[in-house]
Amino acid sequence: MILSALLTSVGINLGLCLLFFTLYSILRKQPGNITVYAPRLVAEGKVKEGGHFNLERLLPTAGWVKQAWEPSEEEFLSSSGLDAFVFMRIFIFSLKVFAVGGSIGMFVLLPINYAGSQLTDDSDFQHKSLDSFSISNVNNGSNRLWVHFSAAYIFTGIVCYLLFCEYLYLSSKRIAYFYSSKPKPQQFTLLVRGIPVPPGSTCHDTVEQFFLEYHPSTYLSHSVIRRNSKLQSLVNDADKLYKKLTNLKQKNDAPQRHRRDGCLGIFGRKVDIVDHYERRLGDVEDNVRMEQSSLEAKEVQAAFVSFKTRFGAAIALHIQESVNPTEWVTEKAPEPHDVYWSFFTVSFLKRWISKVVVLVACTSITVLFLIPVAIVQGLTHLDQLETWFPFLKGILRLSVVSQVITGYLPSLILQLFLSFVPPIMIMLSSMQGYISWSQIQKSACTKVLWFTVWNIFFANVLSGSALYRVNVFLEPKNIPRILAEAVPSQASFFIAYVVTSGWTTIASELFQLTTLISNFMSRTFGRNSDDDFDPPSIPYHSEIPRVRLFGLLGVTYFILAPLILPFLLIYFCMGYIIFRNQLLKVYVPKFETGGEFWPTVHNSTIFSLVLMHIIGIGIFGLKKLPLASILTLPLPILTLLFNEYCKKRFFPIFKDYPAECLIKKDRADQNQHNMSEFYDELANAYNDPALMPKKYSERSDGPRSPLLNSS
Repeated sequence: MILSALLTSVGINLGLCLLFFTLYSILRKQPGNITVYAPRLVAEGKVKEGGHFNLERLLPTAGWVKQAWEPSEEEFLSSSGLDAFVFMRIFIFSLKVFAVGGSIGMFVLLPINYAGSQLTDDSDFQHKSLDSFSISNVNNGSNRLWVHFSAAYIFTGIVCYLLFCEYLYLSSKRIAYFYSSKPKPQQFTLLVRGIPVPPGSTCHDTVEQFFLEYHPSTYLSHSVIRRNSKLQSLVNDADKLYKKLTNLKQKNDAPQRHRRDGCLGIFGRKVDIVDHYERRLGDVEDNVRMEQSSLEAKEVQAAFVSFKTRFGAAIALHIQESVNPTEWVTEKAPEPHDVYWSFFTVSFLKRWISKVVVLVACTSITVLFLIPVAIVQGLTHLDQLETWFPFLKGILRLSVVSQVITGYLPSLILQLFLSFVPPIMIMLSSMQGYISWSQIQKSACTKVLWFTVWNIFFANVLSGSALYRVNVFLEPKNIPRILAEAVPSQASFFIAYVVTSGWTTIASELFQLTTLISNFMSRTFGRNSDDDFDPPSIPYHSEIPRVRLFGLLGVTYFILAPLILPFLLIYFCMGYIIFRNQLLKVYVPKFETGGEFWPTVHNSTIFSLVLMHIIGIGIFGLKKLPLASILTLPLPILTLLFNEYCKKRFFPIFKDYPAECLIKKDRADQNQHNMSEFYDELANAYNDPALMPKKYSERSDGPRSPLLNSS
């Protein structure tokens, strides 16, 4: 790719970003868009829809930037939780890393690369190939390569130091967050699976007898799990109908009460919509009642068991409960509202089969994704396109067309295909037997991260060079050399990818185009956009892998093509302020893991460093500087030793709270006067919501016995 093609891509995406920012600053002030751009504030009752027209609402302003910047770290932490806080620390950590790396890369390495003459390029500056700014342009055997060697050591030391400081800071925040929290059900509760129920007994009696015998001083209560897959969908239908009914009655708008009952309220016969919903709700209530009564005896061999202290729950969690390790298997309980009830209906055999199916499915998706990668790589090489489509040769040779195709289109196509991956990984993770949405998101996050690293980085690198040879991975000693040949040649593509996928995607996150269109359609045709209003939660499983991919690109190309670093800095700056705005105004925390996503970030950073070292070993060998290649060998070893130290020093804190913390917190709770009330609530905290008797106040005098209760 030539420099002018990159500038074309930068211009297009910069224009899109400015357009998104301008439209957002206008649309966010419109009363009808309050549930699009501030749904969290609406749910918390901090803002209300309404207001009169004034000219100021049509003028773009940057006041939202100040609002997002103002809250302190402590205010942000108390408002959004530790998971959101850790997510924002990813941006802060990345900014620190690439601010230092960018200074070294742009002011030291880039001039050395450009001053080389290894690549013959007599073009003017605007038409120079981006390879002229990479290490490929440094002459073989040049002593200037020792600057790159020194930079690799300095950069590795800086990244490891910042990683250590961040791990230390976040581990202290995790402990402090635990101490400051009120007693929570998940701190006192375990999930117990594989309960051996004797003939003639029930799961309820078996659990009670076992824990009264072996944990008599700490056992408190338990809640047996029952099958409920069909019931849950019925209850969801009832809840939606109740919300619609409540909103319609609150509005008290006579024209809205009469509409057609068909698609979008346009087709079908005219009905009184309130009466229509009340009749449907009555039918659903009857079905729910019948299903609940049939589930009373359908116990699953699993139960949530609660204890009087956190320390008592920790002992039961970490000690083997039975001689047979497949019985009385314990695991940490999630938050009550975080429980994924659907998968409790699946047997052990089906769970095991589903894991095998998921593994095969992930592998298949990874292989199939090579097709769009090959298409994208074809677009970056005009000579290949001219071979495939000779009738387009004249058009492809036009300067504007070639710049758009090579600089903008490949990254856009790849991003469109990649957008389908996170939902697929969430679906696959939900089939693996996880008992909470947070576990599903953590599993999907890992899947998406490694899928992204392989298919966006390695697959593009492999398909763009001689690496179609599969046997590269069967010859480990050749991996550094082959990666050193391939990775620098793809620098121009990844620079364009940062601009196209990074800048535009982060700006579209602010603009919320899909939600805006959905809100407009709902208001235009459905007239009841608030019926099913539910503030969204941030999709960590898609956002963390995206951010970490850019981190990998920055670390990997630090010594190879430092031109990528300023574009990454712009991305992380935009991401920091935009996601602060979104987490404060849009996203509601639906679960809290206590910052357990950070070890994934740490591991991916270590992987990026080791990959940079391996490529460095190969690149110094190719550049006829074998001594530098040999002296680089200790770097990955030292980095892995550092990672091992961090695993021993910090990772246990992110896995479980230590006994010291648990006992201190339990002793502090003894002085609280409301612990007896908490124990009473704890006894029913893990009852399946679908099995709880509820009742709608509007139906209390009806001919049917009340069932569903408004919350």
